[in-house]
Amino acid sequence: MTTTGVNECILVCVYYGPNGERLIRRGGKLASMLECPLYVLTVDSQPEDEWDIEKIHYIAAWKKLSHEQGAEFMIKYNERRPVAKVIAEVANEKKITQVILGQTAQNRWEEITKGSFVNVLLNEIPFVDLHIISVSRELAKPSDQFYEKGIRAYLTKEDEIYKLCFNHTQHAIYEGIFYKEVGTDFNNGLFKFLKDDEMIEVRIKDDYVKDINKRVNV
Repeated sequence: MTTTGVNECILVCVYYGPNGERLIRRGGKLASMLECPLYVLTVDSQPEDEWDIEKIHYIAAWKKLSHEQGAEFMIKYNERRPVAKVIAEVANEKKITQVILGQTAQNRWEEITKGSFVNVLLNEIPFVDLHIISVSRELAKPSDQFYEKGIRAYLTKEDEIYKLCFNHTQHAIYEGIFYKEVGTDFNNGLFKFLKDDEMIEVRIKDDYVKDINKRVNV
């Protein structure tokens, strides 16, 4: 009988953005190989009731994926302490031996790419192995070069197609985020929403999406 990984325990640290899904899958693959426990952690300085719709959607997708990977998902919100302190606290509580982080990140996690965050974290938890995963910046969100800032929007159904609208009515079927293409006078772009607890992205052309099941990659 093999005992590989019996003393290992993995923590994946994710932050606001779809890069988190890639990190969770990487952690799941490693945990499966080592046959060890897996935890997923996100840290946020805002209280939960102040999260915007985009963040709520990401959290829901992470929870679902973490469950699929056999991981325990943890949220530390309204957190004022340095991120490294919070990670170290969780690592000690859960007896973590390996931590997975993304090389590129947003907001407070940008410290990681500067090197100082890694040094601080290693000083806090010198007993762990730290994995820095390279993540393409193009995966972070729809490119700022091509899309405007995402806004809350809805889809209503007309016959067999769906129409984009910005006012919530009783006819709204899906709520999500619309990223309008830069330089267009019409509502062309991407609509991101949750369907059956899964994050889906569809293309909007002149206010409409013809096939709700046809996804796009951004």
